[in-house]
Amino acid sequence: MDGDKLDQLKQFIEQCKADPSILSNPTLSFFRDYLESLGADLPPSAYKSGDSKSKNYVVEESDEEMADLQDPQEEGDDSDIVESDVELEGDTVDPDNDPPQKMGDPTVEVSEEDRDASQMAKGQAMEAISEGKLEEAIGHLTEAILLNPTSAIMYGTRASVYIKMKKPNAAIRDANAALEINPDSAKGYKSRGIARAMLGQWEEAAKDLHLASKLDYDEEISAVLKKVEPNAHRIEEHRRKYERLRKEKEDKKIERERQRRRAQAQAAYEKAKKQEQSSSSRTHEGMPEGFPGGMPEGFPGGMPEGFPGECREVFLGECLAVFLGECQEAFLGDPELMAAFKDPEVMSALQDEWDNISLICSQLEELGMHGCEDLVCLSFWLQGYGSGSTS
Repeated sequence: MDGDKLDQLKQFIEQCKADPSILSNPTLSFFRDYLESLGADLPPSAYKSGDSKSKNYVVEESDEEMADLQDPQEEGDDSDIVESDVELEGDTVDPDNDPPQKMGDPTVEVSEEDRDASQMAKGQAMEAISEGKLEEAIGHLTEAILLNPTSAIMYGTRASVYIKMKKPNAAIRDANAALEINPDSAKGYKSRGIARAMLGQWEEAAKDLHLASKLDYDEEISAVLKKVEPNAHRIEEHRRKYERLRKEKEDKKIERERQRRRAQAQAAYEKAKKQEQSSSSRTHEGMPEGFPGGMPEGFPGGMPEGFPGECREVFLGECLAVFLGECQEAFLGDPELMAAFKDPEVMSALQDEWDNISLICSQLEELGMHGCEDLVCLSFWLQGYGSGSTS
């Protein structure tokens, strides 16, 4: 392929990747059909509104025979389910991206002096909070945590100050630290629940606030839950709705695939059946209705229609053996015939007849017919025996 044309093709592919709606152009329908034939799953924007997106499954049958297998409801089923937005209430804040605050080591040994100093720093922090000096309060609480890093209350208190400062991520880090030290810290669940609500994490917030309410109920938790729970319920209903839609879509896809496989199997069976009937018809047409010249007197005329060649030879051989056996019994039981075979003139006539039989058999073999000597002999014998002649 020419290098310039190859570069143009690459540019076109890149444009399609960036904007699949290019493929909705009717002049590019051939390219879209080609992509689908390769199994590509194109986005809805690649189709004009009203266009149907269907994938045909190739079965070795005519279009009329497969028309009934196509489900008109399949149109559009292959596109992804686009979720609508959930209408939520309540204000949220932008996440804080400050560097993580200082944390203490909960494994260290804490002396009584450190505990007392930690409590003193906490008192200073509470005084700063009452005066609205939140940054100063954070400094005092950080000092208290470093002096006594085993106290869940210190982390919970600092988390509540971060909430006042609208720093939910910092509050969540402190709440997690408090819950690691004390898994039953009501202050830890409360702070984390409020912080998650500030970030719009409604379901997680509702879970934390319910746990905090069970451990240590207060009015603030109840007030926040009244704002959080409706949003959490809407999100849960929304998720269940689309999970159900996706499940229904997947079930329909599985059912269509099952019907397609069943249709393929049925089509293959019908095709094999037609081929078998066609082959059987050709076999019947190729067989003569009866054996040329008929059967000897007293035998059914002709062969059954469609008798295979090998069966015909076996049938004729058995008939000939039975007939010759009957002839032998008749000859041995007839004294006049036995006496006639002793007459030289009769034997001479029989020899002439045998020469004629040998000549006819050799001619038949040249025509591709073999093993006819007994049948020809029988035919000649019947001509003489049936007319009552012995010469």
